[in-house]
Amino acid sequence: MTMRTILKSWIDRYFSDEEALILLLVLVAGFAAIIWFGRMLAPFFTALVLAFLLQGVVSSLTRRGIPHLLAVIIVFLGFISVLLTLAFILMPLIWTQLVGLVQETPRMFASGQGWLDDLQARYPNLITPDQMQSWIGVASREISQLGQRALTLSLASLGNVMSLIIYLVLVPILVFFMLKDRQTLVDFTLSLLPQKRTLLTRIWHEMDHQIANYIRGKSIEIIIVGTVAFFTFAFFGLPYTALLAVVVGLSVLVPYIGAAVVTIPVAAVAGFHFGISEQFAYVLIAYGVIQALDGNVLAPVLFSETNNIHPVSIIVAVLFFGGIWGFWGVFFAIPLATLLKALVYAWPRGIAERDEEKQLPAVEHEQAPSNRGT
Repeated sequence: MTMRTILKSWIDRYFSDEEALILLLVLVAGFAAIIWFGRMLAPFFTALVLAFLLQGVVSSLTRRGIPHLLAVIIVFLGFISVLLTLAFILMPLIWTQLVGLVQETPRMFASGQGWLDDLQARYPNLITPDQMQSWIGVASREISQLGQRALTLSLASLGNVMSLIIYLVLVPILVFFMLKDRQTLVDFTLSLLPQKRTLLTRIWHEMDHQIANYIRGKSIEIIIVGTVAFFTFAFFGLPYTALLAVVVGLSVLVPYIGAAVVTIPVAAVAGFHFGISEQFAYVLIAYGVIQALDGNVLAPVLFSETNNIHPVSIIVAVLFFGGIWGFWGVFFAIPLATLLKALVYAWPRGIAERDEEKQLPAVEHEQAPSNRGT
């Protein structure tokens, strides 16, 4: 069998259906638009995610008899209140703590170097002076690069103040109109698609509830984990509590990897503040308990209705989509992996297989009477 025959057989198997070609074109066009115009349309995509997140609250209010417009206004005012709280209370606090942490980094590095010297003196056969100097050199380069990145980020942010203001004004406006005119926008989008879209409709209905559940569940998970981490770190008197709590909350975006990576700054701050003591151990134990409860209790409750995906698939999806779209790629890695899984199972696989699927209910119907008679 030649390569041409194999390729033709594969195309006939997976693309003989007209709807399969339509679905392929829609997917390619959608991904191309996001990749090429994602930065330009970032405010629109941000507003789309937020509107998708808030639509569940609007629907819940309308089911209780509240008029649609009034429900949209109530939800929108709540959204604006949260946004203003983040912009004028939480973000300045986080920024102040971040600046303080960057300024204190040299002292933390000196303390770590003293700890390594003491460790080398106690165990000279375990850690050689060359190894210690190599570690110190690597740490110095990393800290130097971190400082340069922070300086570059601060200088770049000065030039992007107008862009930030545009985001703060434009995104809420887009969110309001997406909530208010949701049905009109949906009807317009459907009018752009081909009339024959049974496969598209089936996959969308399968994914709609799962994506909505994931976005809302992940947002709730971030808030709960971050809040619990904040009060836990504050109870132990750990500095930079707000900053560390935000980092711990955002770590749930990347399953398995996030918890391991965030352990480093938590351990570094606790070790510098408490030293290698019982308090240091208590902070790490408390952090481990938070991550264990999140992974084994909170996440299963919040995402009980989503498809189970193998951990290897999740990690690959995070690496792939995060490398393409950055933060949003990481955030949507699991929904996109779920979408790909749904596509694999729903994609037409040739005329013969579809005929077998159509004949299967008839066969079951013929066998049913004999089963009841036995």
